[in-house]
Amino acid sequence: MEQYLNLFIKSIFIENMVFAYFLGMCSYLAISKTLKNGVGMGLAVIFVLTVTVPINYLIWEYLLVPGGLEWIGPEYAELDLRFLSLIMFIAVIASMVQLVEMIIEKFSPALYGSLGIFLPLIAVNCAILGGSLFLKIKDITNVSEATVYGFGSGVGWFLAIVAIAAIREKIAYSNIPAPLRGLGITFIITGLMAIGFMSFMGIKL
Repeated sequence: MEQYLNLFIKSIFIENMVFAYFLGMCSYLAISKTLKNGVGMGLAVIFVLTVTVPINYLIWEYLLVPGGLEWIGPEYAELDLRFLSLIMFIAVIASMVQLVEMIIEKFSPALYGSLGIFLPLIAVNCAILGGSLFLKIKDITNVSEATVYGFGSGVGWFLAIVAIAAIREKIAYSNIPAPLRGLGITFIITGLMAIGFMSFMGIKL
């Protein structure tokens, strides 16, 4: 249980997708103009990451790596399909994004309209694909750890976009120098928040 908690906290704060790896910045910057849109996009990213990371882990372990297809028959044990990893991962991500899009359109048309083109663009969100690709370089040993890592990464991205959305709503009424208004001040605040999140690197888990 402790290892899952450590992995969860690490994926949220120490290895935050936005502040540590700067992944998913396009959606992060475009959708974070209002808190409502930020929360909606953040929840969608949590769902997609939580579902796609363990599915892609299973695909990697039982279909793509050498020896993964041994469950079909011994003649397939040496088959190496790792070159298909990007195609397979993106196909799973696109399927889940389509499901999210249909659910939001059904139950919250207003949010669906405000998110606009950026909702289907979750499929090409670097943070979503990064969550699956990082499985190869991290010590993820089972599908439970992959699920915890995916959920934690989604929560980290959610916290990042909600935080910047809340700040952007507040500074809309501030006297900001004209050259820095809009994306300028947003980049500066994002950099400062990233420095703040670096302090979590001192936590020993």
